[in-house]
Amino acid sequence: MDKLKAIEVFIEVAQGLSFSGAAQRLGMAKGNVTKHVAWLEQTLGVQLLTRTTKSVSLTESGLSLLENGRELLDRVESIDAAVRQSVKEPKGMLRLGAPPSFGAFHLVPIITAFSSAHPDIQVVLYLDDGRTDLVAEGLDMSVRIATSLKDTSQVAQRLAVVPQLLVASPAYLKRRGTPQTIADLADHECMVHALKSPTNIWTFMGEPKGVRVHGTIRANYGDPLRHAALLGHGISMHPTYMVMQDIQEGRLVSVLPQFRPVGVDIYAVFPSRKNLPVRVRTFLDFLRQWFAAEDWHAYQNVP
Repeated sequence: MDKLKAIEVFIEVAQGLSFSGAAQRLGMAKGNVTKHVAWLEQTLGVQLLTRTTKSVSLTESGLSLLENGRELLDRVESIDAAVRQSVKEPKGMLRLGAPPSFGAFHLVPIITAFSSAHPDIQVVLYLDDGRTDLVAEGLDMSVRIATSLKDTSQVAQRLAVVPQLLVASPAYLKRRGTPQTIADLADHECMVHALKSPTNIWTFMGEPKGVRVHGTIRANYGDPLRHAALLGHGISMHPTYMVMQDIQEGRLVSVLPQFRPVGVDIYAVFPSRKNLPVRVRTFLDFLRQWFAAEDWHAYQNVP
């Protein structure tokens, strides 16, 4: 059995403390994952994992291998890339996290273009709300959208700043009236993103203070709020890329267009490792170029 492959399998198990999770991420049968770990333990002559019917935990030897094994695999990948200088193409699996709506509709075109340019890199996309533990889930990087990042244990690089808009359906505005000032929002049904506005306060550029809004619907993803707005339930706040087609086709209307909500930042986030694998650096460079070329303000001044 290949020792490097066995170490890779062990690291997947150790990061999530789950044989089933490792099997899913690696696309292997759970039985094969177990065999790789058992073979590695037998070869090294140490117990790496303590298993019970309900849990998996690391032994001291297992913790040591986890800490050094990923660096070993990254080093092997770098050596492999150097040896293949005539081809100059990185390879391997890139595990990427992203918010569901942005990942499915806006990141997929980037991934398909990247895959066409780098066919030896397999991209696996995991959709989540951005709070996933990158190390535990075995992710190489995550694209996150937020007004700020609080987790200082990870490395973040800002890719873009995206404007936001307040939107509502024409039916809602006809029924409840159109707010004329920011203060008027306090009297409207406002649907709040629980992660971006945990205190129900919406803030605007150039305004000394925000406004506390209220409503009957909150969500940790933007899609349910957008859908509720389309159904005429109230006013919601979204990045321009999420609602620009709805506005263009008349399903939603920009509310208080003279005021600009504070934009959201798009970040690339990595585990705090010293050296990024070649496949990750290659994708990051591609991502930077793509975001730099995107006109995020194209629909900022829609009526």
